Amino acid sequence: MIGYVCKYTPIEILKALGAEVQRMDEAAPNYDLAESLMHPNMCSYVKGVLESFARGGYEGIVLTTCCDSVRRLYDTLKERYPDRFIYLLDVPRKVNDFAAGIYARRLREMAVSYQAFREGQKLTEKGSEPSQEGQSRPGEGSAKSSALPQEFPSALLQDVEEDIRRLEKEEENSSRTHAGSIRIALAGGRCMPELLALIRSKGIDVACNLTCTGQSRLPVLRRIKEAAEAASGDLWIKTAEALLNQIPCLRMAKATGREDYLKGFENEIDGIIYHTVKFCDMYSYEYARLKKTSPLPILKLESDMRGGATGQELTRVEAFLETLERSGKETGMKKDRIYAPGADRTYVAGTPTSGRTYAAGKGDAAASGKTYEAGKGNALASGKTYEVGKGNAPASGKTYVMGVDSGSTSTNVCIMDTSGRIVSSVIIRTGAKAVSSAEKARDMALSQAGLTIDDIKAIAATGYGRISIPYATLNLTEISCHAKGARYYYPEAVTILDIGGQDSKAIRLHPDGSVADFVMNDKCAAGTGRFLEAMARTLEVGIEDLGKLSGEAREDVTISSMCTVFAESEVISLIAQNKEKADIARGVHRAIAGKALGLLNRVGRSGPYMMTGGVARNPGVVKAIEEQLGEKIYICPEPDLVGAAGAALAALESLS
Repeated sequence: MIGYVCKYTPIEILKALGAEVQRMDEAAPNYDLAESLMHPNMCSYVKGVLESFARGGYEGIVLTTCCDSVRRLYDTLKERYPDRFIYLLDVPRKVNDFAAGIYARRLREMAVSYQAFREGQKLTEKGSEPSQEGQSRPGEGSAKSSALPQEFPSALLQDVEEDIRRLEKEEENSSRTHAGSIRIALAGGRCMPELLALIRSKGIDVACNLTCTGQSRLPVLRRIKEAAEAASGDLWIKTAEALLNQIPCLRMAKATGREDYLKGFENEIDGIIYHTVKFCDMYSYEYARLKKTSPLPILKLESDMRGGATGQELTRVEAFLETLERSGKETGMKKDRIYAPGADRTYVAGTPTSGRTYAAGKGDAAASGKTYEAGKGNALASGKTYEVGKGNAPASGKTYVMGVDSGSTSTNVCIMDTSGRIVSSVIIRTGAKAVSSAEKARDMALSQAGLTIDDIKAIAATGYGRISIPYATLNLTEISCHAKGARYYYPEAVTILDIGGQDSKAIRLHPDGSVADFVMNDKCAAGTGRFLEAMARTLEVGIEDLGKLSGEAREDVTISSMCTVFAESEVISLIAQNKEKADIARGVHRAIAGKALGLLNRVGRSGPYMMTGGVARNPGVVKAIEEQLGEKIYICPEPDLVGAAGAALAALESLS
């Protein structure tokens, strides 16, 4: 088995020479070996390839000079596995006749090296002739020109025809299997199979895959076949041309064809999902440019290539899908588009709700600055106990819905009637099992309202635990639910900052209340409720007292690290320096504010602002964010309930 990582690898030649080839996309369970042999900050994909190669029984690997990380991988593998076929293929950065000639020679050199390897021979590095672009790198298996095979591998042509038939059939089946109501282009760096499966599992049709190895091999194969049938020219050069003339990756000198290719799909797709490997700067630059120039909505996903779909990736994909579906229904967008075979979908034109006027205590919203009283308006006072027949308790014969926000720190439930009035709400700590906490909160809310589960006509779940709540009739992401809930409490809200127990989000809204854009923090507890809990524990104060404590600060203290572990070490060091707890607490809050401001900048600053989530109860954090933002932030009486209220509104909408 010969592994490969790059679309410019001549896998057809390797197969014709008797090799079984395998693209190396599989995830590694850990990076233990890689981190003992390479620098810990090395590209996560490269570390995964090393782990897979060590465990997978590969006889060799063909790498390309796509980036410095892959070159370091070559050096490591060459030293550790001297008896295996470790080959680094130098791919030209330009695409022209001269480059094709150079690459054709390198393909033949690779073929000679592999033939020698198969025969149990070793090519000596000494005496290698320099290539046309200079001296060959030692250990790349270059061969003398006299040893190069003069005839093109005849078995390749037969394999090419078989592969063309196979890929054409797969493409035809794929167009039928994955056709969905939403179509996207997938772009950026390489994408793990698990992430692609997640996207397709949501009914999203991937119209084109412009990631590293995502493009179909058909154009390459057809070009080789045409050259062979024409019987004109050197097939080594024709194969090199076919490989180099693929849609370029970002290492190529002129990669503008990528954006032109995407522009050709603008009338056929609803949005772009852009994936990058963490810290891969090449593709981050392209994303930033597309974000500014493309008229289509773009979702950026970053992963460390460890495999599996994280909760954040699931939330981001589902939130993006919800945004695209709503946009399609309200605008009837792209109704005249040309669809790919099998893409059976219909857009329903609708009318946006922009321009709607809200009144305090009526409908589903409360005016900014409204003072809330238990049992009046749309909001509940904290800690209020409800009794049947009093306050917000229900009248007989009414219809009720429930919203459940299953978060990492708290589980929140909100019961609402058809007028949009909250009749009961519960906030409890999420325990070891999300389902148990959701059931407990549900029962408490029903008891508080004097209802039974049979009185609830629809239940919407949101939060990270939403997919685990068996009694929910629908589930939505916290992105869309916080958007609905924010407009419920504060109709003027344009940008929402939600800081919960596990993550932080910035959400910018359209005038009609739909999501215009959103960003989430990386899968890290930096700047979240968990971060605050760790800091409070280190300072030996209650989490509820941390905000009040920072108001007593007298000295500016800086917390430079946002990693929870490193920041905790900084706090311990500051304690050792005899710094006051109040000063440290304010430093912690300012660090969180800096992180939050970064999210707001990424989504685009636009007021009025509202803050939701449990951290909004911390006055120290709110003050620090307002100081850095330069604007006031609206906080509703129960910021923890905003997601649950939004879920209840979604449940209400589902009835109609």
